[in-house]
Amino acid sequence: MQIHQLSISHDEVHDRLLVRLNTQDAQEYRFWLTRRMALRLLPALNQSVLRLEAAQPGVAASDSRAQQILADIQRDAFLQTADFTTPYDAQAQRLPLGAEPMLVTDVQLSLQTNGSLEVVFQQKLGESVQSCHLNLQASLVHGLIHLAQETLVKADWEMAAQPKSIGHESTPKLTMDPTVYKH
Repeated sequence: MQIHQLSISHDEVHDRLLVRLNTQDAQEYRFWLTRRMALRLLPALNQSVLRLEAAQPGVAASDSRAQQILADIQRDAFLQTADFTTPYDAQAQRLPLGAEPMLVTDVQLSLQTNGSLEVVFQQKLGESVQSCHLNLQASLVHGLIHLAQETLVKADWEMAAQPKSIGHESTPKLTMDPTVYKH
């Protein structure tokens, strides 16, 4: 799936974040993130993008400080060229996950050898499990983090301010093994 547009908004009625992804072939994937899930997921996404940037071919950033500087430079470059003004096109022709957004109860993150981040969103309701696998390049992870942080401020969830620098010493370290976050 080739992602064309990304949107994150706060739904006041449900008090959740609505993440919407439009693909090149007119499909829309929609996910609900609760406050609890967002609190757990954002630090892990920050660590993931730091590791993704450090793993790029020709990059020699072995220590955490060098990785942080590199990721900050890449994030700033992405933000200067990203289009945050074009409205999200909500006219998707197909909804592969169904009419209602998937309520994310579990997330697995794993760095791939091709330089992408595999994100597996799962909704577990009793014995029923629905999953959606996304492979995101570093630039899309930067965009996801940026939009999520902006939306968290607008949601007024009174979360601790996110550091300007995406590397943070207290965030958990990710390995090439899948990391799982549960609701």
